[in-house]
Amino acid sequence: MARTDLGQTEKTAAGRPGQVSPSTLVAVLVFLAVVSTAVASLGAPLLVSIAGVEHVSLASSQWSLTITLLVGAVAVPLMGRLGDGHHRRTTTLAGVAAVTAGCVLSALPAGFAIMLTGRALQGVGLGLVPLATAIARDSLPADRSRRTIVILGTTTAAGIGAGYPLAGLFAEYLGLYSAFWFGAAVSALALAASILALPAGPGRRAPVDLTGAAVLGLGVAGLLLVLAEGPAWGWASPVTLTVAVVSVALLTGWVVLELRTRYPLIDLRLLRHPQVLAANASGLLVSIGFYPLLSLVVRYVQTPAHIGYGFGAPVVIAGLMLTPLSLASFAASRVARPLAARFSREWAVAASVVVLIAALLVFLLARSAYWQVIVSMALVGFGVGCVFAVNPVQIVAGVPGDETGSAMSFYQLVRTVGYSIASALSATVLILYIRPGHTFPADAGYSTAALVSIAVLVAGLAVSAFFARTARPRVE
Repeated sequence: MARTDLGQTEKTAAGRPGQVSPSTLVAVLVFLAVVSTAVASLGAPLLVSIAGVEHVSLASSQWSLTITLLVGAVAVPLMGRLGDGHHRRTTTLAGVAAVTAGCVLSALPAGFAIMLTGRALQGVGLGLVPLATAIARDSLPADRSRRTIVILGTTTAAGIGAGYPLAGLFAEYLGLYSAFWFGAAVSALALAASILALPAGPGRRAPVDLTGAAVLGLGVAGLLLVLAEGPAWGWASPVTLTVAVVSVALLTGWVVLELRTRYPLIDLRLLRHPQVLAANASGLLVSIGFYPLLSLVVRYVQTPAHIGYGFGAPVVIAGLMLTPLSLASFAASRVARPLAARFSREWAVAASVVVLIAALLVFLLARSAYWQVIVSMALVGFGVGCVFAVNPVQIVAGVPGDETGSAMSFYQLVRTVGYSIASALSATVLILYIRPGHTFPADAGYSTAALVSIAVLVAGLAVSAFFARTARPRVE
């Protein structure tokens, strides 16, 4: 059967929302995506607070971020495959329930181990955006579906931009655990809304490659573990090298396995579609390029002014520095679609990468005042919002309807790995600029980290421009 635009052939199988209007369904899907992303990012601005309240080292508190990415790396592709079949609604509701339970556990003053368990459960939420995208494709009219997919694509940046300042606000005035209680409340609200609004999944059955899921999960988990612990273990230590080699071997074996199995967890042959390959390649490089700036800004503005740079800002002000990112990313969702329609999806991505490079240049050359940092974050929000709005449309246009959840999950996985690489890169660069006997890195460390990000984004621009030049004209 030929596939019509954006999965029209699946509309009958999926059915339309029963009790709610399309507008209500769109609102629930967007709320679900923003909540899941914001909750996953809650730990980032709280590392110092977690270390103090839980009486652990700052390096140990870093695991409140790492464990979320580790669990997400395993959960995302598995949830995506389950979401391509009749288990879609059940998988989505179970994911939201896991996030809610995780927030409650992290909010209990029961010790660091319980908090980490809660953060691990919150990592399941990283698989909800691909599921929301699949629901939008199958359950909404074609034009409404396109607009919704664009909006959902921006929720990663918008969710992070919302999660950081909220976490800082609660931690500053109500204590560390209040941030997670708030996360539990909004997650429970998202769960209730999802129960009422989400349609039944499509009638088709999607076989799940459990072996592939296990091999991929172990490989990606090992890779993320190396990136997270490399600075502490030593990049050339036997432990680091062993885990890295085993992880690469597992991932190589997974590729071979997926190409040979009848029902792969992720059909890697879909990467033969230029739009799908372009979205994943640009998504990876953009993730690595922009993500360091978030932690760099939060750390920079909190650095005491007597160090020679920084503003000595409290955690709530540091979190608010990311609010422009959230607002600009939502604004980008209104611009991305007409931009892509006028020039092409590929050129829209390339132009957005140029905006991201400009944002890093602002931070590199002018960061001595709050307004300069705000300008940099607004440019980041707009650039990444456009990229992440267009990438899902590229993927949805390039895959069959019954592969939407799986293909979007792979894209989410690529971005998660990109975030982890970015986090490790920025942390390693700053560590290199901490002089013996000092606590804070030299100001030049932030400049070097920005230059590394710019180099990655320049590579992303080259890749995006290549796909833009070779893309076939399409008929909308």
